Amino acid sequence: MGRGAMNASASIFGCNTYAYMMSERAATTIARLADVGFQEFELMVHPGHLWPSDLSTEQRAAFRSQIEQRGLQLTALNLPNIDINIASTVPEVRRYSVGLLAETVRLAGDLGARGVIMSPGKTSALFPTSEDVLTGHFFDALNRLAPIAAIAGTALWLENVPTTWIPTIRGLVASLERYGNVAVRIIYDIANAHFIAEDFAEGLKTCRQRLELVHLSDTGRNLFRHDAVGLGTVPFAQVPEALAAVGYTARPMLEIISRDADRDVLASAEKLAAMGFAHAA
Repeated sequence: MGRGAMNASASIFGCNTYAYMMSERAATTIARLADVGFQEFELMVHPGHLWPSDLSTEQRAAFRSQIEQRGLQLTALNLPNIDINIASTVPEVRRYSVGLLAETVRLAGDLGARGVIMSPGKTSALFPTSEDVLTGHFFDALNRLAPIAAIAGTALWLENVPTTWIPTIRGLVASLERYGNVAVRIIYDIANAHFIAEDFAEGLKTCRQRLELVHLSDTGRNLFRHDAVGLGTVPFAQVPEALAAVGYTARPMLEIISRDADRDVLASAEKLAAMGFAHAA
């Protein structure tokens, strides 16, 4: 990608930086992606890419200024669902996880991101923790993080993730309804839903009252992936109608994970545009 190589399809979608988080700084990534037409971003929080303890107050202000001066939108920050677990049976792991999320929430506020994406945590597939205990850990984390988000001027956004203890959107919505804080919102990942054979049209209807963002990538149902469009079995042609049915008019966020991201992200945007995805209202 380079300046001058604008792509009309790019402006239809936001772009997540997962594929770039181990190779370059977030500021470099979004500058290049903006050059080809992307206007909205979700930044992964990872050392070397974007990391709370690496950024001083002055550096945060400078990065926010860079984003705003180019007329870009920072939609969310997202921690990879790998090294943290707010539902762990180990108290030290829970403390670390909530602490890192808290620092990410503060960073989101400093950078002007609307939300911080998180999951309800994980449990053992072989010997799962009881649902009551998992719920207690989940709600305790929300109790700690929600006030920090309110002060920072951002919000907590829960995602449907197959590897968590609440993989379905119905279960996640039910848990959040029980929790009760309407400021806690939902981001719905189409590939995640497809992988567990969840009807995404129904899933979108289930979470429509809390829905803030939709993720797009491709996957099959045997291997969990976030591939370029066309490499899996997600029926993308059905997605625009499903989004329209719930009144979703924001840009969907491309979360393509590829070793050749510059090529595959733009190719995915072009394929989706040809399937009926249109510019955000």
